[in-house]
Amino acid sequence: MAAPFRADQVGSLLRPTSLISARGELRQGRLSAAELRAREDEAIRAVVARQESIGLAAVTDGELRREWWHLDFLRQLEGVTLRENPGPKFAGTGAQPPIATVTGKVRYRAPIMIEDFRFLQGATRRVAKLTIPSPSMLHLRGGRNAVSREAYPDLEEFWADVAGAYRDAIAAFAAAGCTYLQLDDVGFAYLCDEKFRDSCRRNGDDPAALPRRYADTINAALAGRPPGLAVTMHTCHGNFRSSWATEGGYDFVAEAMFQSDIDGFFMEFDSARSGTFEPLRLLPRSKKVVLGLVTTKVGQIESEEEILRRIDAAAKLVPLENLCVSPQCGFASHETGNTLSHDDQWRKLELIVRVAGKVWGTAT
Repeated sequence: MAAPFRADQVGSLLRPTSLISARGELRQGRLSAAELRAREDEAIRAVVARQESIGLAAVTDGELRREWWHLDFLRQLEGVTLRENPGPKFAGTGAQPPIATVTGKVRYRAPIMIEDFRFLQGATRRVAKLTIPSPSMLHLRGGRNAVSREAYPDLEEFWADVAGAYRDAIAAFAAAGCTYLQLDDVGFAYLCDEKFRDSCRRNGDDPAALPRRYADTINAALAGRPPGLAVTMHTCHGNFRSSWATEGGYDFVAEAMFQSDIDGFFMEFDSARSGTFEPLRLLPRSKKVVLGLVTTKVGQIESEEEILRRIDAAAKLVPLENLCVSPQCGFASHETGNTLSHDDQWRKLELIVRVAGKVWGTAT
């Protein structure tokens, strides 16, 4: 079976305590960048081996080299800088990640994360899965107000440049041997929340037009994608220290989102905040949905019977052969990670492999 796999994962994993300490030493000037990378290499080899032993068909590097799931990639694009985000805070934290701000023409000028991918590929016998933020993440949080009017008086030129930069990045990953790429795009889920749509209007955008715009830009970025490259997309309501930013079912975005030219959609369904399965009725029969039924926000392990029941419910809207299962998000969208233990993390990944075996007879 091609990606996405019956038992799959979103990507990020909890950082080992030793690696968090090493990053602190780097900031204090007590550790060199080369020494930090050597420790990252060691930590990545360990999590790759654990993923393989669990039985996952696709493994990631856990995003262990990143501070943030998205910003480490975006800030390396030409024309992009980071600034403080005054927008809605994550529930229960009073915190908000920085946002990517477009201050000049967006270009892919130098390799980004290519060596990170090559290391992962060389460390595993399974499919090496790469995750990067979706093109929409250059716009979503700040909207029109975060895109320089001097650089881009016309937003159409901005979207064309973003798609072009992503085409170049995707071609570079494919040339390095990548066969499984995931675009992480919280935008679709965020737009399901009326409060967030209000913030879009304040940022100078029409939220009703954004789902189609984001899908069109993804399609332009994937135009002419190399053969043999499977592409999936993940969306959720945010994941920062076990909190979230928005709520709402997928009804508002499903039609446009499902027009994205990708192979599978990772969708959060671990709680009522993401609504019902009903929008899945719009899924094209050529695409797959990876049901995010296992939460990464708390350590309590889900009931296997309940997950099986929910897969059965989704199969009333989507053929069972078009379904897969995964956690609803990564375990550490920021280097501090979510409020669950490493043991909890591995048990949850073992659970999805076990469930996939019962439902489809295989995790692949």
